[in-house]
Amino acid sequence: METNIEDIRAFALSLQGVTEDMPFGDDNVVFRIGGKIFLCLSLAADNPHFALKLLPGRNEELREQHADITPAYHWNKKHWSDVFYKRGFAPDTINRLIEESYLLVLHQLPKKTREEISRLSHPLP
Repeated sequence: METNIEDIRAFALSLQGVTEDMPFGDDNVVFRIGGKIFLCLSLAADNPHFALKLLPGRNEELREQHADITPAYHWNKKHWSDVFYKRGFAPDTINRLIEESYLLVLHQLPKKTREEISRLSHPLP
């Protein structure tokens, strides 16, 4: 089964507290947690990819293992990678990478923001 834009969008939005917007124009959808970007999905049909934030060492590891994971074109290349997802990645691999980026950004948020996000998904009775 091949991953598509809607699959990526649906998975990203299924994560707790995620919002989406298009601050860079009509050809990119940005996904945020606590106002911070963790995923930028290109809508260009001719070059399907997304950028995600990972730890520098993890980015290096993935780039060595996969020719279709490269330094992100318009992002800090140390912290962001482009993933060309139509080139042989299983959907569960794509979802794990997105979740890894989400968790990294989530854990970098202030404690108060993390608690607010948690309360949104688990309201008190």
